[in-house]
Amino acid sequence: MSNSQVDILATESAEKTGAWRKTDTMWMLGLYGTAIGAGVLFLPINAGIGGLIPLIIMVILAFPMTFFAHRGLTRFVLSGKNAGQDITEVVEEHFGISAGKLITLLYFFAIYPILLVYSVAITNTVESFITHQMHMNAPPRALLALILILGLMTLVHFGEHLIVKAMSILVYPFVIVLMALSLYLIPHWNASIFDHASATTNGVGKGMLMTLWLVIPVMVFSFNHSPIISSFAVAKRQEYGDEAEKKCSKILTFSTLMMVVTVMFFVFSCVFSLSPADLMEAKQQNISILSYLANHFQTPIIAYIAPVIAFIAITKSFLGHYLGAREGFNGLVTKSLRSRGKTISLVKMNRVTAVFMLLTTWAIATWNPSILGMIETLGGPIIAMLLFLMPMYAIRKVPAMRKYGGHISNVFVVLVGLVAMSAIVYSLVG
Repeated sequence: MSNSQVDILATESAEKTGAWRKTDTMWMLGLYGTAIGAGVLFLPINAGIGGLIPLIIMVILAFPMTFFAHRGLTRFVLSGKNAGQDITEVVEEHFGISAGKLITLLYFFAIYPILLVYSVAITNTVESFITHQMHMNAPPRALLALILILGLMTLVHFGEHLIVKAMSILVYPFVIVLMALSLYLIPHWNASIFDHASATTNGVGKGMLMTLWLVIPVMVFSFNHSPIISSFAVAKRQEYGDEAEKKCSKILTFSTLMMVVTVMFFVFSCVFSLSPADLMEAKQQNISILSYLANHFQTPIIAYIAPVIAFIAITKSFLGHYLGAREGFNGLVTKSLRSRGKTISLVKMNRVTAVFMLLTTWAIATWNPSILGMIETLGGPIIAMLLFLMPMYAIRKVPAMRKYGGHISNVFVVLVGLVAMSAIVYSLVG
């Protein structure tokens, strides 16, 4: 083969790698689907209480804090020696067996409680819809929860590819309805938010800086898609090889832009339709922004749309968080068996995990405990630590990650992570 032919083939290969593929679109929507869940329905309440200035600062911070943090975690997973290594294996490779077990345990407990929260939330949403919108008697809670979770687990059974595909499909109706609702609210926009450009300690809220401080954790979790990042990085490394990091960064850029534009438009539309006092009332009532809007404007259309949005949002997030929870549980069991000189096949391990997830999510959804909000909050500091701080620590300590050092974005990610953790601890203590 001549040198010119080799050059042509090399160019074609590079173009093929650099070209945007259907799988890239699927993963972009999958990342979006994991991030934009039920949490977005509470974001306008927490974000708007402080007035206009914290809201503007939020818009400025949303993209960099989401993109840089998730890019750091993606790079961390990609830094493993062998393709196919998930985050639990990369952690063990870089930090040793003992640290690997600890971080794998933290990773599992950062994601698993949120999966339990979603199992309760989807049961409550469907039960409420049957009772209030369809005016029918809901089936026994245990049966309803079992049917819903079995339905979700059926999607899981067909593998990661179908999960990501299902999530990418569910994104379309979610975005359409979310944007339609945002546009529907425009005639109700008013200038009351400008009367409270920044909330003071004597007015609504707790002061601009305090509000901004406490809303950062809400932003972190409203845009958080760390549970699917490991699966995303592994899949792209197997597909693109050494070019995976560039491709992952490009996909993350588009998915994060999509998140920020759609969610912040929804937040602004909701906030402009209400006053900070209305938002404080919604917070005190402990209901989602959709429920408050339906009651505030007495519009039946929102009462019907709200459960649909919530159902789609929760389904997407459940599937995305399942991938992370399964990865963590598999890692815990595999490491435990390995220390005893035993092994288990991935197929068998996934079956064991599926049974464990089905039984526990069904039990919690049936029980419907009120402590789940606290469990989710307690998982918050762990998510902030693993998503923001661990990859930045790895850049300083792991040779394969040092090439990413020396950027101001790393300092920014560390600061946001520390602020998020401190704010969560303050809210728990306070």
